[in-house]
Amino acid sequence: MKKYLPVSILLLFLGSSLSAVAQGNVFKINIFSPIVKTLNVSYERKLSATGSFQLGFFYTGYSTSGTKFSGIGVTPEYRFYLSESEAPQGVYVAPFVRYQNFKLEEESTNDKGTLSLFGGGLVIGKQWIFKEKISLDIFIGPSYSSGNVKVESGQDTFDTGAFDGFGVRTGLTLGFAF
Repeated sequence: MKKYLPVSILLLFLGSSLSAVAQGNVFKINIFSPIVKTLNVSYERKLSATGSFQLGFFYTGYSTSGTKFSGIGVTPEYRFYLSESEAPQGVYVAPFVRYQNFKLEEESTNDKGTLSLFGGGLVIGKQWIFKEKISLDIFIGPSYSSGNVKVESGQDTFDTGAFDGFGVRTGLTLGFAF
């Protein structure tokens, strides 16, 4: 019996520490993204009472002004929670960086190329956790991206204005906290 006591104490300690961080993770889907033919998911991990790290991924098949974009993006961000409630809920400010890589196709001329972008920005938002399981997160803020087009065939007639330069990053996510 005595030899099982240390193992029992260890298991009890591990179990209590896991339950203490049970609400420290949130998996989310941006419900605005299908409007622009995009799937955008993110994972947020609480790091402290006032901070968390979020990693977002997206895939898109968006078209604008005759240019078709298909590709991926990765967006890491650190969230500074400003509310009295503990992260991951409340009002936050989040600086972020973003890398995007797209295949381009000009629909009228069949020109093809690739576009790689790097940028960043700052969002302000608020996240609610309902019933300790369901998250709702709304955010908005300025962003900037810059990159270059590599032409694979044809000429550089691509309109990259939807992704290149200044813009607004906004979203409304619905998620599951665990």
